[in-house]
Amino acid sequence: MTNTLHRYGPPESFRDDFIVFIRNSKGRNDIGSIPKLKEFLRTALRHRPVTISQYRFGSTVRPAEHLNPRIHWTRPVQDLTPEQIIEAITKDHTVGAIFDSEEAMEAFLRDVKAADWGLSVNVAGLTAPVHACAKRAGIVRHSVEYSLGFQGALDRLPERPVLELSTMCGHSMVSPNLARKMLEWVREGRRTPEQAAAYMGRFCSCGIFNPARAVRLLEAARTGNK
Repeated sequence: MTNTLHRYGPPESFRDDFIVFIRNSKGRNDIGSIPKLKEFLRTALRHRPVTISQYRFGSTVRPAEHLNPRIHWTRPVQDLTPEQIIEAITKDHTVGAIFDSEEAMEAFLRDVKAADWGLSVNVAGLTAPVHACAKRAGIVRHSVEYSLGFQGALDRLPERPVLELSTMCGHSMVSPNLARKMLEWVREGRRTPEQAAAYMGRFCSCGIFNPARAVRLLEAARTGNK
């Protein structure tokens, strides 16, 4: 099971959303895995991912307990460099890279296959393009997981634009109320899509929030385009 499965939106909204992550298994291949996790991320950087992350540290945008909420608007869009993220890996973590194109993701998968780190690698995205990219990279997929979507009293769910943003954090750390406020502020011109995306991304502790997709969705809300 992976928390990356529960993103919400029509198929076309995931054209720039591909997550590749790697992890070890305790007692099986965890000994000496830290250098492999770091090399995984350094390899990903060669293909220009939107962001990289480790699931106990977050991504290149970070929250800060000693700062008040207003300071977010004057902070840089990126708080940490990718190398700082990599150097912070001192324990066995799941680490990942988010790409905004099939081409970049496929090129990275080719390098992953060639490296043969002996660890479990997962790709989250639309099944058809991910399967096609893996096949072209020479990877035989051994399993696939699907999200069955929302069940129950669906009328109590937030509106679709809000869900498209808030569900990019698989641990529900991006509040629908925060996503709604960011949509309103972008429509009103009070914040840019880049500022709003960075603000929401700081609350995603696992780092799988895709700022590129968020900017696109926020820009569409601002202009009224679907």
